[in-house]
Amino acid sequence: MDKILEDLFSLQDIEYKNFNAKLIPTVDKDLIIGVRTPDLRNYAKKLFKEDEKRSFKFLNSLPHKYYEENNLHGFLIEQIKDFDLAMEYTENFIPFIDNWATCDSFCPKVFKKYVNETYEKILLWIKSDKTYVVRYGIGLLLSNYLDENFKEEHLKIVSKIRSEEYYINMMIAWYFATALTKQQKYAIKFIENKKLDDWTHNKAIQKAIESRRITDEQKIYLRSLKVKIMR
Repeated sequence: MDKILEDLFSLQDIEYKNFNAKLIPTVDKDLIIGVRTPDLRNYAKKLFKEDEKRSFKFLNSLPHKYYEENNLHGFLIEQIKDFDLAMEYTENFIPFIDNWATCDSFCPKVFKKYVNETYEKILLWIKSDKTYVVRYGIGLLLSNYLDENFKEEHLKIVSKIRSEEYYINMMIAWYFATALTKQQKYAIKFIENKKLDDWTHNKAIQKAIESRRITDEQKIYLRSLKVKIMR
């Protein structure tokens, strides 16, 4: 484990650390090493290929101290090709996630091969009392279930999630903003009928309008659906 930490510090970029710290306010700056994501992904692939035993030892050493250790953890899980094993390590890991960036950074490819099995786990995760477990579940619906695996029931499930947590509501907004670009005829009904809380509703519209995949005509219509929030 000391060797892994030594390797991570050898990849340190102080300017990137300072930049990244501003984007992840829930993580103590002293716990950010400053490793760029492509470098960390390459290191994870190399480590898993060359020393699988040490990789699994690392995966079994929760909790970690540094932000990059958590990201490395997610990237190592991505290397696992067996679905049951990848899911086991994912379920063990996500309760320890403490920031949006780690939460959104990893998505095992094997999950896309087991759509129904993963979906069953998602339904459990979004009921969690842990912010980033819920966010991770919604994030998987966004990345893996808005194209060929899409069902209208997914929109209904996400629309019913209610939370006071900014990072959950922000992911709900991103989910609906993306749905408005990929499954517009279904997603627009949830916006028209104001199925989200006011803040999330407006944020979803804002993010959708920022997309180049939304036409100018659609943007005008979406703006008309914004709600006034009383302060």
